[in-house]
Amino acid sequence: MEARWNDAVIASSDDIVKLEGNAYFPSEALVSEHLRPSSHRSVCGWKGEAHYYDVVVGDQVNANAAWFYPEPKQAASEIKGRVAFWKGVRVS
Repeated sequence: MEARWNDAVIASSDDIVKLEGNAYFPSEALVSEHLRPSSHRSVCGWKGEAHYYDVVVGDQVNANAAWFYPEPKQAASEIKGRVAFWKGVRVS
């Protein structure tokens, strides 16, 4: 699978974990030049605290378009070390 935004590949891997309709890519599948840490956080009752990345392609920024759980709760342990996308990032 690939995650793309503005014609750039953001992540690519065959090792995908699907959870709640989202494809979680392993962190080593990310193209780091297209990701910038964000200070945004959110909380899911059963997964834990989500941290975010901005997706950056050229001078275009898609704020908080990637998220991950650095310390997921036990029920979501399968997504530790993985990143998912939204906000117009195409995953196919």
